[in-house]
Amino acid sequence: MDLFSRTWAALRAAVASLSDEDFAKPSGCRGWLVRDLVCHLVIDAQDVLITLVTPASAEPTHDAITYWAVASTPPAGDDPLDALIVRLAAAYEDPALLKFHLDDVGAAAGRAADLADPGTRVSTQDMVLTAGDYLSAYVLEWTLHHLDLVVSLPGAASPPAEGLARTRAMLEKIAGAAFPESFSDTDVLLVATGRRPPTEAETAELGALAARLPFVLG
Repeated sequence: MDLFSRTWAALRAAVASLSDEDFAKPSGCRGWLVRDLVCHLVIDAQDVLITLVTPASAEPTHDAITYWAVASTPPAGDDPLDALIVRLAAAYEDPALLKFHLDDVGAAAGRAADLADPGTRVSTQDMVLTAGDYLSAYVLEWTLHHLDLVVSLPGAASPPAEGLARTRAMLEKIAGAAFPESFSDTDVLLVATGRRPPTEAETAELGALAARLPFVLG
């Protein structure tokens, strides 16, 4: 729960520090500019708010790990929902409006997470989870998208180290395999999720695991 708040606050602070010109730069999400990614984060924040006020009486069906579906092909950016995000982002025109909307809705999502009982059962996407597991799953979301945000912004702040470490641990559980210790947490997340290809040396270290890449989470 605390790590959700720290990673989300860090991501929002990174967005707040962007210049207007930064919004037109490529993000780490294929087919999306930085402005498109920030618009997606607004939708994410809305999803958090909706889920935390959607109680469930059934037993949990998923946890922070099984929440994630895994595919082997990265999105091309032309999915109808992805295309909608691009149109929504363009409609803001002034990046300051997009910043304001994320700060407004994002702060509300952060407060709702802080107030949530981690044992409460919530429902989302036909799944039932505890609020604690749901928010833990989002540590991975915030951390990966923080990396996506700064891929073309070398001076921007990186995700918190504890968020990177937790996301790596979650990804290794999802993959059912450990990545080489020589890989930094950031390199594991970028290579494992297909955000960049492994180098020849990394491929050799990965061994049989290289053939299973990427793990595309959705």
